[in-house]
Amino acid sequence: MNQRPRLFLVITLLFFLLPVLILAAQSFSAPWRFPSGSGLDWELGSYEQLLQSPMLWKATFTSIWIGFIVLMLNVVIGVFTGKALTTVPLKGRPWVEALLLSPILIPVLAIAMGLHIFMIRAGLADTVLGVIIIHLVPTVPYSIKIFHNSYQQIGRAMLEQPHILGSGFFRQLFTIELPLLKPALRSVTFLTIVISLSQYAITAIIGGGRVLTLPLVFFPFLESADASVMSAFSLWFAVIPVVMYTLVEAVILLLPYSRLPWRNKR
Repeated sequence: MNQRPRLFLVITLLFFLLPVLILAAQSFSAPWRFPSGSGLDWELGSYEQLLQSPMLWKATFTSIWIGFIVLMLNVVIGVFTGKALTTVPLKGRPWVEALLLSPILIPVLAIAMGLHIFMIRAGLADTVLGVIIIHLVPTVPYSIKIFHNSYQQIGRAMLEQPHILGSGFFRQLFTIELPLLKPALRSVTFLTIVISLSQYAITAIIGGGRVLTLPLVFFPFLESADASVMSAFSLWFAVIPVVMYTLVEAVILLLPYSRLPWRNKR
């Protein structure tokens, strides 16, 4: 029985690491195909070509900036909405929940096309703020659902105890609720960052090509037909969410009751 989890872990790591290793090998070599019979010609030309792109660094910093702002807005909206759905008596609750989840059911391109006209009139088209707003459409419903389920697991009685003992709103939020919501915060962080960074169509529509993000740079690289450059760009694209998630995880560790001796020292 003990060998089955190990076998599952080995197979999972194999299917996860093998494509990454192949991608890394291709990025550090000249274009190579499997049945060619020749070995790998190791070089750094793909990364030199990638890093020399003037649009890469701008798109990277813009994507990270947008991703963090979208994440913070998702956490704020998700926490307060999820708590309200759990604690506030509300008639027609299933209809409200269905309405909040409706952006997932409606094609996001249809929403973007409709909002584009409004954003042009409001002066938000071709701006970073407009892109941030449109990125909330495919991410906020997931955040609300995740935090709602977490608050339901915590229970209304647990949320009422700090209020009865005289705790203030923000003290209760930062010392009791957020530490209990750590799994939800991690899930929302992962989903939000990945979804925001991967948006191409709605960013192009609302940003108008002026707000440059990584997907807008990635697709033109497809025209090069250089497998090494594409592999290098893919690894670059994959590292950014990992770095962002690591930074958010470091912030989560600052919350009370984290397993850090210096954090819990009194």
